[in-house]
Amino acid sequence: MPPRPVDPTFENDERLRWVQSIAHLMDSQFTLPGTRFRFGLDPILSLLPVVGNLTSMAVSGALVLTMMRHGASGSLVIRMVLNILLDTIIGAIPVLGNIFDFAYKANDRNVRLLRRHYAEGKYQGSGKGLLAVVLVGMIIIFGLLAWGLWEAVEWLWTYGGQNWW
Repeated sequence: MPPRPVDPTFENDERLRWVQSIAHLMDSQFTLPGTRFRFGLDPILSLLPVVGNLTSMAVSGALVLTMMRHGASGSLVIRMVLNILLDTIIGAIPVLGNIFDFAYKANDRNVRLLRRHYAEGKYQGSGKGLLAVVLVGMIIIFGLLAWGLWEAVEWLWTYGGQNWW
């Protein structure tokens, strides 16, 4: 009788441990002295307008892509992407977004979701089809954002300089 294949677990997959360590770095690497409050690079990066949020979103996206390739189901990936979008959209609001970034910790949430997914035995293998759909969706979203920004700048350029008195 051939040996039974080992079920994948979060702990025995080095790539998923890498995901956990990067998520920890982004969301809870540091402790505020004298407290139990933890934070990571994500809220620090968010202090840099636009570039910081885009960098954080790119790292979070890379983590989700890795999780997809290693068994995250479609519904789980959608929940993870919603966590990232919520973190990115609210995080882009000046001041409120910075406070939100210190508290929300989307990457840690996503790792907890994946751990639960593995513990429940819902590992499904590769998610390449869903990966393609997510990438096309992200390209469409970024295209619409770029178009909207272009239109806003064009409108401001055209009408912003006029004297409305």
